Amino acid sequence: MPREKSELKRGERRQQILQALAAMLEQPRWEKITTAALAARLDVSEAALYRHFASKAQMYEGLIEFIEHSVFTLTNRISADETDPRRHAPRMLELLLAFAEKNPGMVRVMIGEALVGEHERLQARMNQFFDRFEATLKQALKLAAADAQGGLPAEEDPGAHAAALTRYALGCLHVFARSGFAKKPSEQLAPHWHYIG
Repeated sequence: MPREKSELKRGERRQQILQALAAMLEQPRWEKITTAALAARLDVSEAALYRHFASKAQMYEGLIEFIEHSVFTLTNRISADETDPRRHAPRMLELLLAFAEKNPGMVRVMIGEALVGEHERLQARMNQFFDRFEATLKQALKLAAADAQGGLPAEEDPGAHAAALTRYALGCLHVFARSGFAKKPSEQLAPHWHYIG
C-alpha cells in the first residue's frame, strides 16, 4: 500500500512539473525556459525535477503526449458521433483551434517555438502530429465528398484540401502566439471557412 501512495505522489509531481512548464510557456513575453527557472517556479531543486524526468526534452515530450491525446481523442469522437460527414472536417479544424485557445502554452510547442535548441526528435514528433491531423482531415473530406456526390468527383482533391486546412490552422496558431495570445484562432474561422472550406 505505501508503494501505491508514493507512485501516486510521483505521478502528481510529474503533472505539477508539466503544468508549471505549460504555464511558463503561456507568458506573452516568453523567453527560453531553463530547468533552473522551472525549479524556482515550483520551489524545488533542479535535482528534484530530474528525479521525475531524465531531461528537459522528456518534459516537452510529456506536453506533446498531452496534445496528441487530447486532439486525437476528440477527432475520433467527432468521427464517431457526428452523423453528417460534411461537418467532420470543419469541426476537427474548430476543435484544434479551440484546444489552442484553451492551452496557449501548448501553442508554443505545437508551432515549434519552444522546441528551438531542444532535441530534434521533439520537432519531428510535432511534425508527425500535424501529418496525422492532415491525414485525419483528408479522410473526413473524402467521406464528405463521397456522401455529397454519391462518389468522389474527379476534380475533388481531398489531399490538397486537407493540406490547405492544416496550413491555415498552423497560420492561426502562429498569429495567436505572435500576438501574445490576444488574437484568438477561432475568431475568424466562420468568415474564413467561406474561402478555405
